[in-house]
Amino acid sequence: MVNNATPTEHLSAADAAMARHSVRSYLDTPVTDDELHALLELTGRAPSAFNLQPWRFVVVRDHAVKNALKDAAYGQTQVSDAPVVIAIYADMEDTMAHLGEVVHPDLTPEKRAGTIAMLEKNFGGMTPEARETWANAQANIALGYLLLIATSKGFDTSPMLGFQPDRVKTILDIPATATITALVALGRGDDDGFRSHRHAVERTTRVREILHG
Repeated sequence: MVNNATPTEHLSAADAAMARHSVRSYLDTPVTDDELHALLELTGRAPSAFNLQPWRFVVVRDHAVKNALKDAAYGQTQVSDAPVVIAIYADMEDTMAHLGEVVHPDLTPEKRAGTIAMLEKNFGGMTPEARETWANAQANIALGYLLLIATSKGFDTSPMLGFQPDRVKTILDIPATATITALVALGRGDDDGFRSHRHAVERTTRVREILHG
C-alpha cells in the first residue's frame, strides 16, 4: 500500500522494513532540501569497512535531466515521474585521494599516519577494477539504508539497476572510473504498487549446530 506516514509520524525501522516496496507512480509533491539533507545524512550513517564511505550521491530534480536519465534507463517511467531521482555511485579513486577525511580525528598523529599508510598499502595493491568492485559492495549497504530510511520518513522509492552506466555517467558528470550502484526514484506514491512478496525465513536460513564430543 502507499506509504501513509506523515513528515511528523515516522515509522519505526521494523515497520519501515515491513512496509517498503517499490512504487513506480508518484504524486507531484516536492521533496524539500531539508528533507533530502536529513535523508542523506542518515543514509551516511551506514556501516563501512575501514570507515571509507566510498558512496556518493547525485540528487536530480530538473525535468530535462530526468528525461535524459529516463532514456538511459530504458524508458522506466518512474525516472521522470518521481519528483527526485538519486543516483548512488561508488568512487574509490576519490576516496583514496582523501584518506585523511575518513581516519578518525581522535587518533594521535602517529596512528593517523599509520592508518593511512595501511590503507594505501592494502588498496593500492588492488587493480582499479577490484577497488571499484569492493567500493560498490559498500555503496550497496548505503543503498539499503537509503531505502529503509526513506520509507520510515513517509517516502516511497523505486531502486533501479536497469540503465546504461556510461550514459548516466555522462548525463550526471560522474567520473568514468566510478561504479553506479543504483538509480532511486523518490517521492510520495500515487498508487499502491504490488504488495511485498518475500521468502519465509525458513526458505533462506540454515542453522548449523556446534557438535560436541
